[in-house]
Amino acid sequence: MADQVLALLIVNALAIFGIMIVLWLISIPLGQVSFIDSFWALGFVIIAWISNFVAFGNPDRHALITGMVTVWGLRLGLHLFLRWRREGEDKRYVAILTRHEHHRHLFTLGFVFLLQGVLLLAVSLPAQWGQLGGFERPLGLLALLGAILWAVGLIFETVGDWQLSRFRAHPDTAGKVLDTGLWRYTRHPNYFGDACVWWGVWLVASEASDWGLASAAGPAILTYLLVKWSGKPLLERGLKKSRPDYADYIERTSGFIPRPPRAPAEPSPAPDRDR
Repeated sequence: MADQVLALLIVNALAIFGIMIVLWLISIPLGQVSFIDSFWALGFVIIAWISNFVAFGNPDRHALITGMVTVWGLRLGLHLFLRWRREGEDKRYVAILTRHEHHRHLFTLGFVFLLQGVLLLAVSLPAQWGQLGGFERPLGLLALLGAILWAVGLIFETVGDWQLSRFRAHPDTAGKVLDTGLWRYTRHPNYFGDACVWWGVWLVASEASDWGLASAAGPAILTYLLVKWSGKPLLERGLKKSRPDYADYIERTSGFIPRPPRAPAEPSPAPDRDR
């Protein structure tokens, strides 16, 4: 099994890094790099399908994992591509690349395209290892729970993206904070949805073998990226500066896991100066 795991990782790595280098070459005359975000989602689809054809495992689990990743990846990839076409270069990329203007292309190769390739391979471990082996382990309760969690995640990020797109489409919302719909219960329903999707894929993969169980490292890495590194912290740093009401929104709204908003804090009573 270890030989199959290594062979699958090598095949997927060659495909992903080859595509990343081509995309990097395209970015040089284009002068933009944020289109890579749409490929981030499509890259998972490519990995899932390569694994489907290369891995030797339970065909029912193959179909379920590949289908889950494909539906999620195509929806998210199309959404991000259309947003890039509509809004242009992401301001976060502009800010980062401005600090590395003297060696811009080398920086984007290493820290945008190739780094995303590494992360893509790591996060997609359930889509790879979950398709190995498991002939004696048919789809069961964990697969059902995984499919349900995946569906919850897909609904959250789809509805969250739709609500945000509608909010931004109105010119009078410039500088305002979306705090209705799913955004009333979590500041990042799309990030929460992504995490649910990949923990759901992992639950399906965990039934296949010990390697499928160990692929929990993938969604764990994704959750860390979304909550602690390139997702929520980086995005909110800019929103605090551009939206005056965002600090209050943070105070009352969960940063990740949905829950009812907190009531605003009551002001402290003024001190009695007559004493």
